[in-house]
Amino acid sequence: MPNIKSAKKRVLVNGAKAAQNKAVRSALRTQMKKFDVVVAEGNRSEADSAYKATVKALDKAAAKGLVHSNYVANHKSSMTIKLNKLA
Repeated sequence: MPNIKSAKKRVLVNGAKAAQNKAVRSALRTQMKKFDVVVAEGNRSEADSAYKATVKALDKAAAKGLVHSNYVANHKSSMTIKLNKLA
């Protein structure tokens, strides 16, 4: 445990930021799973709305630096392929 006041604060702030990042990353993965479930059901209109929501969540996570931009590009590409197979 740190002895210096600013180091103690850093520990608290870093813990809070790590928890926030974990929550956002978990929500992102949940959104991606929801898209996969909708695609498995085969409903095109629901898949379109789930696709838009998932792409938005991925882009936000990349903008915040939570995930790498290549990770986002790979997932968006694979989701688009899955969506186009429904048509």
